[in-house]
Amino acid sequence: MPFDVDIVVLSNLHKELGGDVELVVVDLQGKDPWTLPFAHKEILAKRLDDYDLFIYSEDDTLITERNLRAFLEVSGALRKDEILGFMRFEQGQAGEFHFPDVHGYFHWDPESVRSRGNYKFAFFTNEHSACYVLSQEQLRRAIDSGGFLVRPHRDGIYLLSESAATDPYTQCGFTKLICISRFEDFLVHHIPNKYVEVGFGVNGREVRRQLQTLLEVSNNGHAPRSLCETQTKLKSATYSKSYYEPVRPELVSSIPEDVRTLLSVGCEWGATEAALVERGLSVVAVPLDPVIPGGAQAAGVEMVYGDFHSVREQLSGRFFDCILFSNIIHLVPDPGSILSLFQGVLSDQGTTILLVPKISPLLVYWRKIRRNKCFWDFGGYETTGVQLTSRRSIRRWFRKAGMEPERIIEIRSPQAPALDGPMRGLTNNILFSEFLAVARRA
Repeated sequence: MPFDVDIVVLSNLHKELGGDVELVVVDLQGKDPWTLPFAHKEILAKRLDDYDLFIYSEDDTLITERNLRAFLEVSGALRKDEILGFMRFEQGQAGEFHFPDVHGYFHWDPESVRSRGNYKFAFFTNEHSACYVLSQEQLRRAIDSGGFLVRPHRDGIYLLSESAATDPYTQCGFTKLICISRFEDFLVHHIPNKYVEVGFGVNGREVRRQLQTLLEVSNNGHAPRSLCETQTKLKSATYSKSYYEPVRPELVSSIPEDVRTLLSVGCEWGATEAALVERGLSVVAVPLDPVIPGGAQAAGVEMVYGDFHSVREQLSGRFFDCILFSNIIHLVPDPGSILSLFQGVLSDQGTTILLVPKISPLLVYWRKIRRNKCFWDFGGYETTGVQLTSRRSIRRWFRKAGMEPERIIEIRSPQAPALDGPMRGLTNNILFSEFLAVARRA
């Protein structure tokens, strides 16, 4: 790089790194080794007046001159409480791009898209990129916030090492934004390429499709609306809605053979909906937001955008043989009311199908005693953003909507065979992870 760069390496052991690299050996005796990354913060703070830019990076993430020049050029367009972030990519054997941090419930927030000067920005809900860059002014602001020089900690959904790399974004009063109009300039290479090998994350083609939709959203002059809150308030965001659900054979097989028209409420990237179109069904989908369902839309699925109530108004006068709610109804304040809302578009003898995670008091207690910290704060919906589920609660939801349950089955967890044995009758709450429920109008 054509900059004056000082490199500091943190290690728990002495290493020969050459005369142009400063080594700081951190005594980890009696400490969790994953606290090592937090030691960089005091180093940056002590040298606040010595540099224009301050960079933290894990040892396998590459920061390039292109990244830094883009940071310097674009930062001037942002407000003081906004900060530029990066996104990690990997490359497959053929050189194709892959994005390991785009998975599960992480997604672009379409309501966050904003213009600043000549640039477009958006917020991605996974703020971890294994690195960050701060200007001198931003580092000073972070320190003054009281959220930077903190003891090693785990910050909600992030592990220790991830928290060390995300604290400037999550604890210091900044909003992290990705420049979507110069996206390539803010990509950092996760050099091991280990996630692409196991298929963890999303390919570059899908990410670029989402980016194009984000840019279109920002240009159409209409404020986008998401269906509902999809992330729970639990630590690690347990039971949140995945934006990348695979086709579930047990779900597809539960749809009656005579169904011709289907409404899917809570569609994510749309693998299931696309599969149903291929099977010959006419499918209308209510997506989680305007960005995610591109694959389903390309397959011929009709989209209706908005929140539950606005969507219901748009569907007035239409009728469907089947309505599908896949892993969404447990995330609303009153599931019975939402089911009732959509009964007006269900045809006579129509079927409603629910897929929900199994969240019973016994299961929560079991995980508590196993010291799963995700469950220590499990209370009511107001504190967790998620409903406890049981056969009884599902029947109650259906009956509030004027429906009679035909069957409620439990789906075995992938880990169930290892737990099975003579005590199977006592461990069903652990062996089964989901409910699949089917009901018709009473």
